[in-house]
Amino acid sequence: MMDHYYFHQIATPAEEDSFGREEERMAGGGYLVNSNIDGGTSGRITLSVIITCVVAASGGLIFGYDIGISGGVTTMEPFLRKFFPSVLRKMEDTKRNTYCVYDSQVLTAFTSSLYLAGLVSSLVASHITRSMGRKATMVLGGCTFFIGTNVNAAAMNVAMLILGRVLLGFGVGFTNQFTSGFQFFIGVGVVVANVVNYRTAQIGSWGWRLSLGLAAAPAALMTIGALLVSDTPSSLVERGKFEEAKKSLLQARGLDIDLEYELNELIKASELSKSINEPFTTIFRREYRPHLVMAVLIPAFQQLAGISVIAFYAPVLFQSVGFGSNSALIAAVILGVVNLGSIVISMFIVDRFGRRVLFMQGGTQMIVLQVAIACLLGAKLGVSGDQPLSKNYAILVLVMMCIYAAGFGWSWGPLTWVIPSEIFPMKIRPAGQSISIAVNFATTFVLAQTFLTMLCHFKYGAFLFYAGWITVMTTFVALFLPETKGIPLEAMHIVWKKHWYWRRFVEGKQ
Repeated sequence: MMDHYYFHQIATPAEEDSFGREEERMAGGGYLVNSNIDGGTSGRITLSVIITCVVAASGGLIFGYDIGISGGVTTMEPFLRKFFPSVLRKMEDTKRNTYCVYDSQVLTAFTSSLYLAGLVSSLVASHITRSMGRKATMVLGGCTFFIGTNVNAAAMNVAMLILGRVLLGFGVGFTNQFTSGFQFFIGVGVVVANVVNYRTAQIGSWGWRLSLGLAAAPAALMTIGALLVSDTPSSLVERGKFEEAKKSLLQARGLDIDLEYELNELIKASELSKSINEPFTTIFRREYRPHLVMAVLIPAFQQLAGISVIAFYAPVLFQSVGFGSNSALIAAVILGVVNLGSIVISMFIVDRFGRRVLFMQGGTQMIVLQVAIACLLGAKLGVSGDQPLSKNYAILVLVMMCIYAAGFGWSWGPLTWVIPSEIFPMKIRPAGQSISIAVNFATTFVLAQTFLTMLCHFKYGAFLFYAGWITVMTTFVALFLPETKGIPLEAMHIVWKKHWYWRRFVEGKQ
């Protein structure tokens, strides 16, 4: 059976602190669907729940599309000629260094600016959600994203490109829903973006505008969908709108059995959450040391595995090692499909094998493949990199990157968001989730901005750099991450008390 965290939840950290134990009974935006866990009622899947899931899915598609689209666009000759002619000149230089063709801080700013803006807006979003509700936050995010898409598609200079990406980042920050179900739709978005890039690269000088502009489709879908559904019951209760909360529950369930009981539970949870002062101060207490460490290191390690920069720059990497422009885009599509398929596999095996096994198996697999890629590039390209790989060796690089992506897809990809959702008690849940999201955005920004320069200077050693970090994070899991499979939220403190290291911080605490 798939873990309940694989449902398409749309509750932000600001809302989740009002769930408490209720979060394990809620799915589809805080609504129970065909479940009677903890004595809750059973309800049928209603149109409201379906629309809510579609809205949540469109948020993931937006994020994934952004991840995948930038790398493909930056390999299109018309795009480079208009905005980055210096990169085009490097490509035409007969004495070029393969590793350094795309080394441009302005070019990487086109990609990374989105994540810096996302970091800022994700922190602001929690306050907006508390005062205006999740629905209003998603509408705001969708509109911001839609505007950013149009600015990018109509860009006449680099400043407009980066402005558009910043607006996209604000939209992503407002609509982020980091759960493993969300990770699946990120994967879908990456694949869609790579397919779009492949097709638009063949239609002439304006293809890149279409690639950037098509992001408006999921943004419009999410905005319209958010307008069609009511706000989540937890958000309405938190703002004192109890009658509207009851109507929202009824709309989601399609029946009214035990709604009063569930509404009262939500009210109690909301009152309890409001009685908790300063969750961002509480999380720094000694007894929450393991939770704070996980909130910081797990999302940071996910990005240090190198998957995001490979997703951003996959077409650039493939073109650098010997693929033609169209072949590089096809290779990026294949890589995205493999990653998506591995995420699906993870959904079905995570509760059978547990979190630690997948973390460690996926980590080991990624280490081996990163080292193998580095060895191949080192042997065939050397340090000078003045000649691309032959076709057969370029295909071998693609195969190895696909195996690497599969290892990430069934381990660090979705599990990075499962672990925080399982370990944070209600007292520190909003702080813990916010820190996790902020660290993820911050690390992504730094790596996206520096990767092409690092590739130029480290050469094939860039892959050894990531292999080193994957070794560190796999060792960290082996030593410090307890197994959380099947552990109820209220019993999670027992796991920490039994751990050889963390027990010194939590003994006697609950």
